[in-house]
Amino acid sequence: MFAATKNFAQNYATVGVETGVAAASPHKLILMLFDGAILALSSATTHMAEHNINEKGRSISKAIDIIINGLRASLDLEVGGELAERLYALYDYMSARLLHANLHNDAAAIEEVSRLLGELKAAWEEIADDPAVVSANRAAA
Repeated sequence: MFAATKNFAQNYATVGVETGVAAASPHKLILMLFDGAILALSSATTHMAEHNINEKGRSISKAIDIIINGLRASLDLEVGGELAERLYALYDYMSARLLHANLHNDAAAIEEVSRLLGELKAAWEEIADDPAVVSANRAAA
């Protein structure tokens, strides 16, 4: 009985996420990527404290995947210029720190990357009301 309830809850959550992604503006999608990476790192820290090596590794791998294949992949180096190049390098640095954290059970490295992601997310949230962002979001809708 509980397994069926758990599967139902997971399916419901998956549909909710997929619906949110389908309806989200490009700006909101980036915020969702930040949230996903930060959540994965929070889980990794918990699993590390519990000495659950497999789940720690999965959580860190998920965060790296979001950072590299989500956040970094969304950068347009031609249009973004120096800022995009610096973000690209920062995402590479975060990935390297997370690999280090996974290999050496370094909670401080996970916290460092989580803090960096939080700062970037806060900056991204601040530009949400920028007229250019609002206009781009309307155009994408």
